[in-house]
Amino acid sequence: MKKVQDAIYNWLTIKAVIDERPDDQAAVETEELFRSILTEELGLSEIKVKKENGYYNISYVNEGKQHNTRFSQELIEVMINQINDSPDRYQNYPE
Repeated sequence: MKKVQDAIYNWLTIKAVIDERPDDQAAVETEELFRSILTEELGLSEIKVKKENGYYNISYVNEGKQHNTRFSQELIEVMINQINDSPDRYQNYPE
Protein backbone atom coordinates (compact mmCIF):
# COMPACT_ATOMS: atom_id res chain seq x y z
CA MET A 1 0.00 0.00 0.00
CA LYS A 2 2.90 2.37 0.63
CA LYS A 3 3.81 2.27 -3.06
CA VAL A 4 0.27 3.34 -3.95
CA GLN A 5 0.40 6.17 -1.40
CA ASP A 6 3.75 7.37 -2.76
CA ALA A 7 2.51 7.25 -6.35
CA ILE A 8 -0.66 9.17 -5.48
CA TYR A 9 1.40 11.77 -3.62
CA ASN A 10 3.75 12.24 -6.60
CA TRP A 11 0.88 12.51 -9.05
CA LEU A 12 -1.14 14.88 -6.88
CA THR A 13 1.83 17.18 -6.27
CA ILE A 14 2.41 17.70 -9.99
CA LYS A 15 -1.35 17.91 -10.62
CA ALA A 16 -1.45 20.88 -8.23
CA VAL A 17 1.18 22.56 -10.42
CA ILE A 18 -0.89 21.95 -13.57
CA ASP A 19 -4.02 23.29 -11.89
CA GLU A 20 -2.21 26.60 -11.47
CA ARG A 21 0.01 26.45 -14.59
CA PRO A 22 -1.96 24.52 -17.23
CA ASP A 23 0.39 25.65 -20.01
CA ASP A 24 3.48 24.22 -18.27
CA GLN A 25 4.35 21.49 -20.76
CA ALA A 26 6.96 19.82 -18.53
CA ALA A 27 4.41 19.54 -15.73
CA VAL A 28 1.78 18.18 -18.13
CA GLU A 29 4.16 15.48 -19.36
CA THR A 30 5.18 14.59 -15.81
CA GLU A 31 1.55 14.35 -14.71
CA GLU A 32 0.83 12.01 -17.63
CA LEU A 33 3.73 9.79 -16.57
CA PHE A 34 2.61 9.67 -12.93
CA ARG A 35 -1.01 9.04 -13.93
CA SER A 36 0.11 6.11 -16.10
CA ILE A 37 1.95 4.67 -13.11
CA LEU A 38 -1.28 4.86 -11.11
CA THR A 39 -3.49 3.36 -13.79
CA GLU A 40 -1.26 1.02 -15.78
CA GLU A 41 1.32 -0.18 -13.26
CA LEU A 42 -0.73 -0.10 -10.08
CA GLY A 43 -4.15 -0.75 -11.61
CA LEU A 44 -6.01 2.16 -10.02
CA SER A 45 -9.22 3.42 -11.61
CA GLU A 46 -11.99 5.90 -10.88
CA ILE A 47 -9.49 8.31 -9.30
CA LYS A 48 -11.27 11.33 -7.86
CA VAL A 49 -9.82 14.29 -5.98
CA LYS A 50 -11.73 16.66 -3.74
CA LYS A 51 -10.05 19.55 -1.96
CA GLU A 52 -11.73 20.57 1.30
CA ASN A 53 -10.92 21.73 4.82
CA GLY A 54 -7.17 21.91 4.16
CA TYR A 55 -6.94 18.42 2.69
CA TYR A 56 -6.90 16.70 -0.65
CA ASN A 57 -9.24 13.72 -0.34
CA ILE A 58 -8.63 11.04 -2.93
CA SER A 59 -10.88 8.11 -3.72
CA TYR A 60 -10.01 5.32 -6.13
CA VAL A 61 -10.72 1.71 -6.98
CA ASN A 62 -7.96 -0.90 -6.74
CA GLU A 63 -8.52 -4.63 -7.25
CA GLY A 64 -12.27 -4.05 -7.26
CA LYS A 65 -12.31 -2.31 -3.88
CA GLN A 66 -12.99 1.34 -3.10
CA HIS A 67 -10.20 3.12 -1.22
CA ASN A 68 -9.82 6.58 0.27
CA THR A 69 -6.78 8.50 1.36
CA ARG A 70 -5.94 12.10 2.06
CA PHE A 71 -3.00 14.46 2.15
CA SER A 72 -2.71 17.87 3.73
CA GLN A 73 -2.99 20.78 1.35
CA GLU A 74 0.26 22.15 2.76
CA LEU A 75 2.13 18.94 1.87
CA ILE A 76 0.75 18.67 -1.66
CA GLU A 77 1.21 22.34 -2.54
CA VAL A 78 4.89 22.57 -1.53
CA MET A 79 6.08 22.41 -5.15
CA ILE A 80 3.69 25.01 -6.55
CA ASN A 81 4.45 27.29 -3.60
CA GLN A 82 8.18 27.01 -4.34
CA ILE A 83 7.51 27.83 -7.99
CA ASN A 84 5.41 30.85 -7.03
CA ASP A 85 7.99 32.04 -4.48
CA SER A 86 10.88 31.86 -7.00
CA PRO A 87 9.40 32.22 -10.48
CA ASP A 88 12.79 33.10 -11.96
CA ARG A 89 14.08 29.64 -10.97
CA TYR A 90 11.08 27.83 -12.46
CA GLN A 91 10.49 29.30 -15.88
CA ASN A 92 7.56 28.02 -17.84
CA TYR A 93 8.27 26.69 -21.31
CA PRO A 94 4.90 26.18 -22.95
CA GLU A 95 4.73 23.94 -26.00
